[in-house]
Amino acid sequence: MSTAFPGFHTPAAGTEAPLEMLSACHDRITRQCATLRRLVPHLALHGADQEARTAAANVMRYFDTSAIHHHRDEEVDLFPALIESMAGSDPVCLRQLTEGLTLDHRALEAQWQKLRIALAKIAAGESVSLTSDDVEAFAGPYERHLEREDAELLPMAARLLGDDALASIGCAMRERRGIGVQFSSNRRTS
Repeated sequence: MSTAFPGFHTPAAGTEAPLEMLSACHDRITRQCATLRRLVPHLALHGADQEARTAAANVMRYFDTSAIHHHRDEEVDLFPALIESMAGSDPVCLRQLTEGLTLDHRALEAQWQKLRIALAKIAAGESVSLTSDDVEAFAGPYERHLEREDAELLPMAARLLGDDALASIGCAMRERRGIGVQFSSNRRTS
């Protein structure tokens, strides 16, 4: 295959900068969607060969773990922090945005479960039909969702959330991923 599936890299952003980490996740999701799109013609030409099996397994691993963490980061931590930041103001617009994005998450997760069935078979070496329509039913809405988050949600969060709220979100991200607490280099010891 001329364009390799696995092993692409996105610059790392850590939980110390949670908004940048969420944005970096958006880049990785977009790349996973691109892999899915490349998988369709590859399967038509080569069947479920080793490259297709590896690509399917990598995409499944990403959407079964990292994407789920990403949705929880937003819904459990970021969205409530944004709503809290609007206390005393009229947060109707913000509530509509976060509720709409949450509904998108549920729809994307449901569509993922349908697509995952075919990918699991491919990862197991079975030759299955995967059409562009199958992939676009997932990838297209996901990319539109990410565009909205990048254009509206993350800039709003950057304007409204203070250092304490961002630190709290970063801490929750580390806990969700089982990352140990990192100590600051300027921490005093007794």
